[in-house]
Amino acid sequence: MKATIWHNPKCGTSRKTLAILEETPGVDLAVVEYLKNPPTRAKLEQLFSDAGITPQEGLRVRGSPAEELGLTKADATADQILDAMAEEPMLINRPLVETEIGVRLCRPQDIVQEIL
Repeated sequence: MKATIWHNPKCGTSRKTLAILEETPGVDLAVVEYLKNPPTRAKLEQLFSDAGITPQEGLRVRGSPAEELGLTKADATADQILDAMAEEPMLINRPLVETEIGVRLCRPQDIVQEIL
């Protein structure tokens, strides 16, 4: 099974999710450090859609400029959030994992089991 993780090595949950993927037999793993190689806006839109979450639910608030940019306000649109994430990948909550079965925002890390 192929799996891609959008990973931040400084994040404990991301490291734990990566460890689960590395320890799972038969997983052909691609690791994308998304702060260095961010997904495109279109890819983010696809990931969130496949995960069944909104861009608002995929927004990282803690440790990011989301509030200062007005992205946590009730009237912030999905398009505004996606545009901001494409511009500043620090706004993307992590880790996102994609397999043939689906996509999950793996918070907590054990959620990754749903798509393995």
